[in-house]
Amino acid sequence: MCFRVTLPFQLELRSGRFCSHPGLTSFFSCKLFIRMRLVILDDYDLASEWAAKYICNRIIQFKPSQGRYFTLGLPTGSTPLGCYKKLIEYHKNGDLSFKYVKTFNMDEYVGLPRNHPESYHSYMWNKFFKHIDIDPNNAHILDGNAPDLQAECDAFEKKIEEAGGIDLFVGGIGPDGHIAFNEPGSSLASRTRLKTLAMDTILANAKYFDGDLSKVPTMALTVGVGTVMDAREVMILITGAHKAFALYKAIEEGVNHMWTVSAFQQHPRTIFVCDEDATLELRVKTVKYFKGLMHVHNKLVDPLYSMKEEN
Repeated sequence: MCFRVTLPFQLELRSGRFCSHPGLTSFFSCKLFIRMRLVILDDYDLASEWAAKYICNRIIQFKPSQGRYFTLGLPTGSTPLGCYKKLIEYHKNGDLSFKYVKTFNMDEYVGLPRNHPESYHSYMWNKFFKHIDIDPNNAHILDGNAPDLQAECDAFEKKIEEAGGIDLFVGGIGPDGHIAFNEPGSSLASRTRLKTLAMDTILANAKYFDGDLSKVPTMALTVGVGTVMDAREVMILITGAHKAFALYKAIEEGVNHMWTVSAFQQHPRTIFVCDEDATLELRVKTVKYFKGLMHVHNKLVDPLYSMKEEN
């Protein structure tokens, strides 16, 4: 069958029909991206703003309502903080509502009390959820203190399925290319599960526990690579020179379970959003190529939509 491609992401069959997904047709003419996308911004703040604008536009164009929720996968860590701050700003300005949004977080420590300042429950509520209008019943975070941890993981997968799958999964990565707690060597088909943390991860997290390794959790519950791959769209935030080699592995080399972020080369709708520092290990021609597409990428966030206009 013949087809015509119209950038940025329109796949039109000669019959005049369009490949589409319910709720996306007002924003995209097609569910598929033509290629993996790398969006390069000058610095962390601009990368965070671009990502927040993209999330905002995706939610608004979906037109969520009672019984028709937009489902969002969310990360923790330092990288998404700037994005969360901008989303809070859009909400407080009346441009964005999370009333009909369901969220699923990537991971949680095992054995850390929910109200511990370093638990991911505390992180999400203090850094994001308490500042927006999301229904607490629609914010799903794994329970690292559940009596049956495997049952908790299975139930989490079931909740995602019952929600209709995840529309947009936002993630960050570690310097070793891990996404969520899918560290090097994790199966690229993995599902939500109990995971023993690598010593490098424990050492990296010690700064959040007063540098005391004995206080750092050694196990966590995490969504799998396969869980994230099932999302209809994935956006990965990568900033800082310390993530540059991981971005290189994700973009310029092949899929490798030792760099789990590389799996998203095979997802039909992946956007990597990064700052200049994160591109330091990429080839000059790679950076030049993707920067040459910024006029296309920026159409995704400009104009920035507002629920004031929708109402």
